[in-house]
Amino acid sequence: MRKVLMATYLGSAAMLAVGSASANDELIKMSQNPKDWVMPAGDYANTRYSKLNQINAQNVGKLQVAWTFSTGVLRGHEGGPLIIGNVMYVHTPFPNKVYALDLSNENKIIWKYEPKQDPNVIPVMCCDTVNRGLSYGDGKIILHQADTTLVALDAKTGQVAWSVKNGDPTKGETGTSAALVVKDKVLVGISGGEFGVQAHMTAYDLKTGKLAWRGYSGGPDDQILVDAEKTTALGKPVGKDSSLKTWQGDQWKIGGGATWGWISYDPELNLIYYGSGNPSTWNPKQRPGDNKWSMTIWARNADTGVAKWVYQMTPHDEWDYDGVNEMILSDQSINGQPRKLLTHFDRNGLAYTMDRVTGELLVAEKYDPKVNWTSGVDMDKNSPTYGRPKVLDAASTEKGGEDHNTKGICPAALGTKDEQPAAYSPDTQLFYVPTNHVCMDYEPFKVSYTAGQPYVGATLSMYPPQGETHMGNFIAWDGKTGKIVWSNKEQFSVWSGALATAGGVVFYGTLEGYLKAVDAKSGKELYKFKTPSGIIGNVTTYENGGKQYVAVLSGVGGWAGIGLAAGLTDPTAGLGAVGGYAALSNYTALGGTLTVFSLPAAN
Repeated sequence: MRKVLMATYLGSAAMLAVGSASANDELIKMSQNPKDWVMPAGDYANTRYSKLNQINAQNVGKLQVAWTFSTGVLRGHEGGPLIIGNVMYVHTPFPNKVYALDLSNENKIIWKYEPKQDPNVIPVMCCDTVNRGLSYGDGKIILHQADTTLVALDAKTGQVAWSVKNGDPTKGETGTSAALVVKDKVLVGISGGEFGVQAHMTAYDLKTGKLAWRGYSGGPDDQILVDAEKTTALGKPVGKDSSLKTWQGDQWKIGGGATWGWISYDPELNLIYYGSGNPSTWNPKQRPGDNKWSMTIWARNADTGVAKWVYQMTPHDEWDYDGVNEMILSDQSINGQPRKLLTHFDRNGLAYTMDRVTGELLVAEKYDPKVNWTSGVDMDKNSPTYGRPKVLDAASTEKGGEDHNTKGICPAALGTKDEQPAAYSPDTQLFYVPTNHVCMDYEPFKVSYTAGQPYVGATLSMYPPQGETHMGNFIAWDGKTGKIVWSNKEQFSVWSGALATAGGVVFYGTLEGYLKAVDAKSGKELYKFKTPSGIIGNVTTYENGGKQYVAVLSGVGGWAGIGLAAGLTDPTAGLGAVGGYAALSNYTALGGTLTVFSLPAAN
């Protein structure tokens, strides 16, 4: 039966490709207009780079606030607005309001959408009630609500065109991610790794909301949409039952591998790229094996969902190093040869550069020198452990075992970088990466699975590396060599998405609430302004009326700010983050504000 299903998927690929080839030509063209910001990351390559240069390294120090907008919601404001022509679309955390603002008429509210959601979804949202943003396609604004409802809103009126349920919150499945429109489909992941869900990436028809395909992170071949002979891992066929063989019994059914991160797309290759998260539970003793395909980079055919290649970064994860962070696509030369590259800054502290056509591993290096759970990745193609990280016994929670507190592991579970997306500038060929500089103690314990209840099985505490006080760095990274070019210290983790521009400026936000601008080449700080609350949103830029603007949401929260956002005080609460970031309350308070900056008018 599985072979028949797979043949059907593969056989229909050609027909689907013909019918949808021109479906999003308009969207590709729109994304090439730097005046707008029509996708969550600005473009399909997830570069978060803008060609706008009116604001540049010479004048950015003169920036001032142009206007502000209160969202009317507190807690963590992740993601950023979309800008399409004269309209800006702003989203909020739960209850996931959407505002359409008229940029040509004093930013007047054109329409507002406020879904009615069961507040019982809040307790099953891991790490705050965040939402990472909106998508656009075919005249529709796409929102993934906390209760997993995927809704398409008419961009002009805010009326619901269609809606569909992407998961079941009573099982711990929630919606926090930004969808992505690709051709005639809406792609969206699912949250819930801490509740033992069987996670998936799903495609829905853009016009109707009808299910097109769904690929799970773990399970039988026909569910994870792999071809045993044609889908490869580091150049070799994955083989039959590649996931099932790495789980004990039916554990894959509650295996996690959540997909709440970012999605990128290469139209030429017709491949989408995304990462899958941690296996459930956090107690590695309870799930022997590599637990494939959690912690994996996926390259899937956009039409059929069938995987072309996979690469598991952290087999048998022992630390909650979710693999969901963005995949940034670039074309660069390595050793004199032009390559189509994919660069990924993983929670595990390793930055990977891969050939996005074949899945060949080119670079895997630590992007924080304090990373100590591994000595590095085996890069010998003839080795039986090629592509695997070498785990150091002192940091192994598996070797320590249940009810043993393994201390001093770097990075902490929230990773050297979490979902806060990096940026890439083709001008400098550097990546600009917001990072966490945090270590942890980790004590696994036995836990039983109950649908809709936390399935964690570990107690954590977090703190800066020994002998240091700062908990974040903002770095420039050379993905070809795997080296840090420059690094700026920050008191707290940098939990904001970066923005690189043709003006030679890179922007990011801090947990205290500062919007900062630095020189793309040197990292020198050129400007900072403190917004009303901590920034965990992604910096965006656009042009309207001949003027360039920079916009960012402030509203402290997310995993790092969960103590403030949810009023938690137990140091081990928030999966260990409350104690680690306790001092944050001395610098900022809850908020929900969009702040927009521009240069002063010329005299």
